[in-house]
Amino acid sequence: MAAKPKVLFLCTGNTCRSQMAEGFARSLLGGRIEAYSAGSSPSRLDPCAVRVMKEAGVDISRQKSKHFNELKGLEFDYVVNVCSSTSESCPFIPAKIKVIHNEFDDPPELSQEAASEEAKLGIYRRVRDEIRDYIESLPGVLEEKNDEQEQPRK
Repeated sequence: MAAKPKVLFLCTGNTCRSQMAEGFARSLLGGRIEAYSAGSSPSRLDPCAVRVMKEAGVDISRQKSKHFNELKGLEFDYVVNVCSSTSESCPFIPAKIKVIHNEFDDPPELSQEAASEEAKLGIYRRVRDEIRDYIESLPGVLEEKNDEQEQPRK
């Protein structure tokens, strides 16, 4: 049996989107991939992300925000950038690692001017659901990425 591919979800702060992606990947695809998350400027796990993930049946409360250097010993097969700023601040990624860009809105940023707590959580829930949909499609995305890299260059 082949080893499960290692997938790193990368976001600058590793506080919300990449944490949600890691949580869903472990919950929904745990038997098919090894999921990790990290960032270039880690902070702390976003409590609203923990709350809305719990509503969806996924407990990420034990995950922690970490710098990608903390994962240096691991060899990843894929890196999925889930925010736009990781393009500028992400680590050097060896050519053998397949990089996928799939940016999601930033709930903490979007919810700063929310009129109520419920409106704020609504933003988190929307992004959470978008991430879940993406993670559910991830096996096909990874397969397509493999096919792209196997095509001969003309």
